Amino acid sequence: MMDIKKRSDCPISSSLDIWGDKWSLLIVRDLMFSKQCTYGDFLKSDEKIATNILASRLQMLEENGVIIKQDHPDSKAKVLYKLTQKGVDLLPIMIEINLWASKYFTLPAERKNLLEEVKKDKEGFIREKTAELLEHLGN
Repeated sequence: MMDIKKRSDCPISSSLDIWGDKWSLLIVRDLMFSKQCTYGDFLKSDEKIATNILASRLQMLEENGVIIKQDHPDSKAKVLYKLTQKGVDLLPIMIEINLWASKYFTLPAERKNLLEEVKKDKEGFIREKTAELLEHLGN
């Protein structure tokens, strides 16, 4: 895992250098929801990421230890992407971004309801989801 060149010693700046673009956290989101994805799975997301940007972000996330590539069990032409521990550790940030968005944007009812449930026991949700993601990483 290479250490990226930092613009400053500020932890926010250093973190944003890894996942602060407009696509990287969406890739992490897809992996948190699906646990694993192929390149084609990412291309199907509602946000319509361009192939060159997707390839660049996947490479950058892998180089920074946020995701790993594994052989696809059913196809030699495909690879599976999974979150690493470092990627799973972004879960609390993802929760907070969702909660912030629920305060300032109109969200679909199902998403809003889920977030209301998460708010009731945020720590418990994070603990359970982290355990689930880490268990899947072992496979």
